Amino acid sequence: MAVYLTKEKKEEIFQQYGGDKANSGSTEGQIALFTYRIQSLTDHLKANRKDHSSRRALLTLVGKRRKLLNYLAKKDIVGYREIIEKLEIRKSSVEGSGVY
Repeated sequence: MAVYLTKEKKEEIFQQYGGDKANSGSTEGQIALFTYRIQSLTDHLKANRKDHSSRRALLTLVGKRRKLLNYLAKKDIVGYREIIEKLEIRKSSVEGSGVY
């Protein structure tokens, strides 16, 4: 099941995390958007356990978000910690590895 977002919801996410509703390229905004979609797919999979195509899409999104988080941790560790705290994402192995 694809998660379709309304234009208003996307603009709201980018406004809150990306700084501007038109700034869809910001790393923080993309991470927030992926997190929203991951939460939606997780809820869907709780009700539909045998939906393997959605499970694959979920794993793909988690991987994309992980890559963006790793990039942000290397580029801006303060921004990384803020986005982790705002979105309530578990701390990653990047912080445990001594990359500060």
